[in-house]
Amino acid sequence: MLIAANKAVSIDYTLTNDAGEVIDSSAGGAPLVYLQGAGNIIPGLEKALEGKAVGEELKVSVEPEEAYGEYSAELVSTLSRSMFEGVDELEVGMQFHASAPDGQMQIVTIRDLDGDDVTVDGNHPLAGQRLTFQVKIVDIRDASQEEIAHGHVHGEGGHHH
Repeated sequence: MLIAANKAVSIDYTLTNDAGEVIDSSAGGAPLVYLQGAGNIIPGLEKALEGKAVGEELKVSVEPEEAYGEYSAELVSTLSRSMFEGVDELEVGMQFHASAPDGQMQIVTIRDLDGDDVTVDGNHPLAGQRLTFQVKIVDIRDASQEEIAHGHVHGEGGHHH
């Protein structure tokens, strides 16, 4: 069986940046399980895995536009500390849900604190970076109709309802 749309795919992976630093890995844990064609993983990796079989190993470099997008300075803004009402202690690195300009919810990360000024960044932490994945395909199976309807894999390694 080959990886194709509506297949539940299990992969072992290690993600590194251009400096070779490990950003994320399934090593020592369960494989990542996703639904091919449902946008569960970044587009560049999903495209590279299409047509592969169980046991295949590959190294994939994904450019920012096929990963988490280019870094956008427009997503960085400075807010007043009063906007964080109910949060006693603000720290660099804290993340909050906020309304994006298009009305969608987004996650913002505090990048800097300067008196009453709080600089937040709405970019994904990996935006603007080329990502390299070392991947081994562990399992491929037909997704259930329910998984296809929900757009993600259920059960072990997948989404739990």
